[in-house]
Order: sequence, then C-alpha cells, then structure tokens
Amino acid sequence: MLKRLAIGAGAALIVLVIAFMAWVGDVLTRPALATIGPPPADLGASDVVLTPPGGAKVSGWLVPGDDGKAAVLLLHGVRANRLQMLERARWLHGMGYSVLLIDQPAHGESPADRITFGAHEANGVTAALAYLEASRPGRKIGVIGVSMGAASLVLSNPKARDLGAVVLESMYPTIEEALADRIALDHGKWAQAFAPLLLWQLPLRTGVWPAELRPIAAIGSLHVPLLVAAGSIDRHTTLSETRRIFAAANPPKELWIVDGAAHVDLFAFDRKAYATRVGGFLREHLR
Repeated sequence: MLKRLAIGAGAALIVLVIAFMAWVGDVLTRPALATIGPPPADLGASDVVLTPPGGAKVSGWLVPGDDGKAAVLLLHGVRANRLQMLERARWLHGMGYSVLLIDQPAHGESPADRITFGAHEANGVTAALAYLEASRPGRKIGVIGVSMGAASLVLSNPKARDLGAVVLESMYPTIEEALADRIALDHGKWAQAFAPLLLWQLPLRTGVWPAELRPIAAIGSLHVPLLVAAGSIDRHTTLSETRRIFAAANPPKELWIVDGAAHVDLFAFDRKAYATRVGGFLREHLR
C-alpha cells in the first residue's frame, strides 16, 4: 500500500513539475506588448512603421540629426521596448546623430506571436538597418544593442551592410547558458536540472531551435569595429561568458568591463563613464 502511495505521489509530483515548467515556458515567450504613445516633444522625433520580410509591423521613432552625420540604431532588451533606450537617444541626439529607436517584434507596439530571444527579432533589425540605409544614404550607421537587442543584431547576420560601429552590451553567448544562469540566479544551481524542460518547449512555442540562438557562434560574421561591454558582477551573463564572446569576435574590437555593474542599464549606471567610453568609440568610428 505504501509503495503504491509513493509511486502515485511521485507521478503526481512529476505531472506538477511538467505543468509548472510549461506555464513558465509560456510566460517567458509571451509577447510584452505595450502602448507607447507619441514621442517626447524634446526629441523632435517622427513615428516610423517598418515591415520586415514575412513579419508584422515594427514601430519606432526616428530622431533627426545634423546634416551628413551618422545614424545610430538602438535595440532594447527582452520584455522592454524603445522607452528603455530613450535616454541614450537624447544623449546621441545631443551629439548630432540621427537616432532610430524601435520596438522589437513581440515588444511594445510591434506585434508578434512570441518572444524568440533574438531570432525573429533579428527581422526587425534587418528592416531597421535597411530603412536607415535608404533614408540616410551615404551616412555611416552605428548600432547599440542591449542584452537581447545585442543578440538580435548579431543574429541578423549584417555582414553585408556597411556598419561603422557596433556596441554590444550584456549579450548572452548561447540560450542554454542564458537560461542556466537565470535559473541558478533565481533558484540555485540545483534547479538547472530543469532547464531541458524549458528548452524543449522553445521550438514548439516559437519555431526556433536552441542552435539558432547562439550569438557567440554568429559574431564571427561581423567585420566592423566592435565594443563589447558588460558589468563586472553581472550574473545573468557572467564575466567569463563575456570574455568568450569578445575572444570570438573579429578585430578591431574593444572590451569594456563596467566595475560594480550587474545586468543593468549601463548608461544609467554610470553616464559619465558611458559617455567617455562609448561616446569616444562612436566618435572615432562614425566620423
């Protein structure tokens, strides 16, 4: 009798764990849509609606810059939207650059079925870069991507584009490591054993396989001046993972480890240092 009860309890526990992980998988990939509204008056920005190949609309703002000066594309992180990059846009606008902020697919005002952690979001990046090339002919283009935004740029395979400079902030190397890091951070390393229960859902929910979410394998396609930035105490993407990403990248490249920063907005964390390091990098390569 006790044996049957134990078997029944064990089976019930397994069912509960599977059901819970299925719920978590749904939550993690559920779209993070939001109404953004008009751009702040001080930016002088205009609304932009792009149509990626095979995708729904991508919404954004275009901030005009000085005649002849470069344009910079800003790419937010997961479950955020263009508002996350608003202060960077103001800063870049003050430097005279044109700035394009977009809501990546499944975020903000850019509808899509699921968040795909950079895979389908890359289509929005491709559309945004094509728009800047067409609307700002002859000008250099820079990109600043944060976390998933950085991954979406790398996964968009922009090697054929004439990018002048790329800044990748807090980018994960592989989806397997990203998931393992976050599970360990929230629940302890013991919980990493449940990571496969989330990974197997990925192609079922999004049509994307884990092998398609490995920015560290795709970064070699970038042949552009590159700045890789990360916080020294980031536990979502560890310092060793960032160093591996940097090692896999092509020169010319720079590595900036922000002392004392975790997986946070590096611009907000230390604006003075950001303006010096990232601003100097952009000035050098986008002039």
